[in-house]
Amino acid sequence: MREITREEWLHLAIEALRPEFEKIEFPLPEKIHVSVGFGYGAKRESATILGQCWSSLASEDGVNHLFISPELKDEARVLDVLIHELVHAADDCKSGHKGAFAKAAKALGLTGKMTATVATPELTEKLRELAKGLGPYSHATLYPMGKPIQPKTEPKPEDPEETPEDETPVHSGPKKQGTRMIKVACSTECECGGYTVRTTQKWIEVGMPVCPFGTVMEIAA
Repeated sequence: MREITREEWLHLAIEALRPEFEKIEFPLPEKIHVSVGFGYGAKRESATILGQCWSSLASEDGVNHLFISPELKDEARVLDVLIHELVHAADDCKSGHKGAFAKAAKALGLTGKMTATVATPELTEKLRELAKGLGPYSHATLYPMGKPIQPKTEPKPEDPEETPEDETPVHSGPKKQGTRMIKVACSTECECGGYTVRTTQKWIEVGMPVCPFGTVMEIAA
C-alpha cells in the first residue's frame, strides 16, 4: 500500500471533519483546495501565522485555497490549524476572526485568542484519534531559519574570519542580512547615483523609501 501525500492526508481530514461543521450548522464548501506551504506575504516576524485561507473571490475557479505551514509536523496541531482555516472557508473569510467565525470556532473546540486559536484538551484528544485513522502525515518539519543548533561533540577551532555570510544558506532566496536594519538602495543609473539607506522590515511593509530624486528604492542584493 502506497504512502499518501500530505495533501491527500489533509483532504481526507477535511472530509472526516465535514460532519462536525454540519452539526453546528456551519457547512463547508463542497470543494476546497489545501496545500502545505507558507501563505502569501508570510514573514518570519509573523511566525505565529501557521495557516492561511483565501476567499473564493481571489480564486479563478471560485474555490477557497488553504495553506498549512510546513513548520508543523504534529498531527493534532496540524488538524487544529486546519479546523481554524476551514472555519474561514465555511465563512468565505467574511467575518475575519469575529462574529460568525468566533462562534463557529468555539463551537468546534477552538479556544484562546481568535487570531491564534488552539484546540481545547478535549478536541486535541479527538484529533489524535482522527490522526490515527488517517495514518502517518507524510511531512518533515521545515525550519525557515535553519535547523536548531545541535550540541557539538568536539570543540571546533575558532575561525576569526568566519562571519554569518559564510553560513550555508537554507533556501535559494536572497541572503539573510546579519542585522535587523535592512539595506535599501536606489539604482546607480538614477541621478542620485545609488542613494543608500538602512531601515527595518516594519517600515518596508508600510512603503519602500524613495531617493532625493523621487525614485522608489529596492532592497539591496
